[in-house]
Parts: sequence; structure tokens; C-alpha cells
Amino acid sequence: MTAEGAVVRTVLDTHKGLTCGALPSTPVRQDTGVWLPPGGRYRLAADGPGAIRLDSVCLPAGPAGQDGDAMPLLSELDDRPVEMTGDRRFRVLFGPGNGCSAATQFVGEIPPGRAPEHSHPYDEVVLILDGEGVLHSGPADEPLTPGSCVHLPPGRPHCLENTGQVTLRVLGVFHPGGSPAAKLAPLHSG
Repeated sequence: MTAEGAVVRTVLDTHKGLTCGALPSTPVRQDTGVWLPPGGRYRLAADGPGAIRLDSVCLPAGPAGQDGDAMPLLSELDDRPVEMTGDRRFRVLFGPGNGCSAATQFVGEIPPGRAPEHSHPYDEVVLILDGEGVLHSGPADEPLTPGSCVHLPPGRPHCLENTGQVTLRVLGVFHPGGSPAAKLAPLHSG
């Protein structure tokens, strides 16, 4: 396959190998983020009979030559530092200053409960990995279960509520890149 623009990918199953260009195959384990440069040809293969689960987000192409001869990058979730915003934890796999200037990819953990409604200055895509909850955004609430995917345009007020008894785990990608904790100032009426 060929990457269309910069591509951020996360592999969620184990014992896979990634081949990109002339590079030898690189092992890819569960909870590995993979950034592929624009136009890069790649192949992902399983070592055994199990299925490959690959969640991908294609990013808008940057200016010509922005990524030059960039090589694919891998980022292991367990190697990334834990950051906090309120009672929510997240780990950034890629972002500005960490391998991808165009976007940020992170895994977030939301404990049971609801945080205040907020909005962000970026386009965000959120994939539910584990747990269950509700998206509060707009006129109707939407249930969230593993595999649910949500797009939140810049400035859209929202809240992800964990309605279960275990941690709600999400994969988030936003463009342009920055901090998952960045929020727009709340609008006050009156």
C-alpha cells in the first residue's frame, strides 16, 4: 500500500511485521503507533494466523518537501510518559517535537464519571478502544462502545463521559498537532 499524505497508524494486535521501502521488516507489537511519511510504500504482515487490527488516520498532505526523505517511525505506548489533565491520563505517541509536526496521536484513559464540557482548537478523531460511555455534543447524546469513532471539528463543545465501571480507553488523533490538554476558553453569555 502507499501512504496518502502523512499517515498515523496504530497497531493493536501482536506479532506483526512492518516493511517500508527498502528497510528490513520491523516487529510491531500491540499498542504501537506507526507514522508513515507521505508517499511511502509499506506492507504490514502477521507472523501467524491471527487477524491484524489496524486503525488508521490519513492526514492532509503538507507543503511539498515538508517531510523530505522521512523514514517511518514507531512509538511504543509503554515507553511514553503519562500526562494528566484533571483526572484523565494520556500518553502522546506522536506530535510536534515527537516525530510528527502535522498532528498529535495519543491514547487517553478516562475514569468513570463526566468531565466539564469543553472544546479544542483542532480537528479531532476519537476511537473507543475499551469501555463504554456517552458522547455529549450537540442536540443528542451518542452511546460509545469499543469500535465507536467520533469526529469533533474545531470549537465543537463536547464531553466524553465514562458510564461504565472500568476505564474508558480512547485513541485520539488531532490536526494540527499540539497538546491533548489544549482547550478553547469557554464562551460566557450575558
